[in-house]
Amino acid sequence: PSHQLLRHTRTYPLCWDAFFGRWRQCQACNWQYSLHWSPSAATRPLAPPTTRNSRRSRARTMAGEHDLGLQPQVIEVEPGQPTAPAVEDADDPGARSGEPTQKAKRVASLDIFRGLTVALMILVDGAGGEWPSIGHAPWNGCNLADFVMPFFLFIVGMAIPLSLKRIPSKLRAVRRVVVRTLKLLFWGIILQGGYSHAPDNLTYGVDLKWIRWCGILQRIALAYLVVALLEICIKNTQPKFQFRNRCSLFRLYCLHWLVAACILVIYLSVLYGTHVPDWEFTVHNIDSQDYGKVFTVTCGVRAKLNPPCNAVGHIDRKVLGINHMYQHPAWKRSKACTENSPHEGPFRRDAPSWCQAPFEPEGILSSVSAILTTIIGVHYGHVLVHMASHRDRLKQWMFMGLTLLISGFILHFTGGIPLNKQLYSCSYVCLTAGAAAMVFSALYVLVDILGLRNLFLPLEWIGMNAMLVFVMAAEGIFEGFINGWYYDNPHNTLVYWIRKHIFIGLWHSRRLGVLLYVIFAQILFWGLVAGILHRLGIYWKL
Repeated sequence: PSHQLLRHTRTYPLCWDAFFGRWRQCQACNWQYSLHWSPSAATRPLAPPTTRNSRRSRARTMAGEHDLGLQPQVIEVEPGQPTAPAVEDADDPGARSGEPTQKAKRVASLDIFRGLTVALMILVDGAGGEWPSIGHAPWNGCNLADFVMPFFLFIVGMAIPLSLKRIPSKLRAVRRVVVRTLKLLFWGIILQGGYSHAPDNLTYGVDLKWIRWCGILQRIALAYLVVALLEICIKNTQPKFQFRNRCSLFRLYCLHWLVAACILVIYLSVLYGTHVPDWEFTVHNIDSQDYGKVFTVTCGVRAKLNPPCNAVGHIDRKVLGINHMYQHPAWKRSKACTENSPHEGPFRRDAPSWCQAPFEPEGILSSVSAILTTIIGVHYGHVLVHMASHRDRLKQWMFMGLTLLISGFILHFTGGIPLNKQLYSCSYVCLTAGAAAMVFSALYVLVDILGLRNLFLPLEWIGMNAMLVFVMAAEGIFEGFINGWYYDNPHNTLVYWIRKHIFIGLWHSRRLGVLLYVIFAQILFWGLVAGILHRLGIYWKL
């Protein structure tokens, strides 16, 4: 086959490993070569020696002449620049890249970040009741639990370029995206649509009159579908050479940012322009003294971001129906509703009626805004694919991450747009996406550059089997099954005995005992289980 090489001006012989399409660092100099073969390429002579100033422009010119990747190319890396290996599908534990030029390496930091997010979800769900400072903020604000959803969306976005780059056919890629979306929707409705198993509830049932259509996996499915299809639309226009300038990536994927701008305009227009009329609801909580009563909430306003009269809730009530919304919103722990805020507690005597109303935290309009987080994550995946050196990647990631963080803080503390997970506000998008960027950048340095991978093995194992751990641990399916086996009394189960006598009883503190139970008996336990499954090559993939 024909070949075309860009070489260093020094007359060092080209390594044979590089000649046959593999990465190799020549002994005589520190330049790296990678040859891309194509049997249909026209034969051309070797490129003449070039000067240092013209090398980069010549490489761009050659790559630009062969947009379809039919001609062989050589990727050069600056002398002294730390280089990163090619990356494979970080969304598929069993994936192996088909690139002939270099051996693909799985991005361990992305797996660890995914595992950290799942572990964080288990922590805040299991210990958030005893430690409300890590649970969801009742309304405005951002606690530890409020980072879980955007972290998931950010990771999904990062994995999209890595998973789709291995699929040559657009039709196959669309089919894969649609199937994954349907699977996510199915599991989301199964797990959160009815009355999912919980450690203290042994019943399960889905009443179609009250089924909840929205949820965590449903929001992820929507964001994944939109952004993945957007990525597929420009798949064949992506060049095969490497970038070093951040502006080049923005120009190449300008369609992504155009869609993001349209989403932002639509979200803000609906949020601030929709008139919210008065609405009513019926209390269906059997434990409430107001059970069966009908209350009317007075609104008749627009551009309000308070709990009862915002456009997010209004759209969900009209489209989904109030009976199909989440019945236990976080605002019940607000100061307006209970004197025990931020803990749960009995309602105040003067609590407004909306404290007992349902609200969908993963609703329609807020899920539209959540797509922005996934688009930002896709950009970070593009950096991973198109930039070769660790230094260039980190410069791009850190700059954008800090910009997003600062923007989020400015929007919140200037009183413009408050941080609000329930509304998925713009400040919340910026702050959480910036935080995700900084966390991933730190993990990338520790794991993929410094090689401290062994310190995070349990999190990496969880990240490689995230769906399994999410279903079994975060959704309480496994504990619900274990609690189905008891002796004499439904509360006399193995789970309750371990939590009460080993953790709470040993430390003589319920708060500390519950926290340690979640860390060791749930997170660490499932990390070890995921490690065993990894050794056996067993993964739950969608």
